[in-house]
Amino acid sequence: QVQLVESGGGLVQPGGSLRLSCAASGFAFSISTMGWYRQAPGKEREVVAIISSTGSSTNYGDSMKGRFTISRDNAKNTVYLQMNSLLPEDTAVYYCKSIVLPYWGQGTQVTVSS
Repeated sequence: QVQLVESGGGLVQPGGSLRLSCAASGFAFSISTMGWYRQAPGKEREVVAIISSTGSSTNYGDSMKGRFTISRDNAKNTVYLQMNSLLPEDTAVYYCKSIVLPYWGQGTQVTVSS
C-alpha cells in the first residue's frame, strides 16, 4: 500500500533552517510528480512546493519562493524540502504527497518560535 513518511520537523528560531524528508513507497515514485503541503492551525491546507518526476521542474507558493527548495532522490524514493529563513508564519504541519494519488502521510510538525 501507499506509504508516505515525513520527518525532520521540529522547533526552530526565526531565521533558522530545517530540512524535511519524505520517504515514499507503494507506488511508482520515480514517475510521480510530488508535492509538499502544509496546514497551519485554523487554516486550509496549502501547496508549499511541487517537483516533477525527474526533478527538472519545480514550483513554489508565493511566500516560499527564495526561501524553500524542493528536491528529490528517485534512487531513494525520497523527496526533500530545504527551508531557510524560517518565519513564525511557517509554523504548520508539513505533508508530502503525490499530486495524483489521494494518500497523505502523518505529517511532520514545524514550529518557528523564539
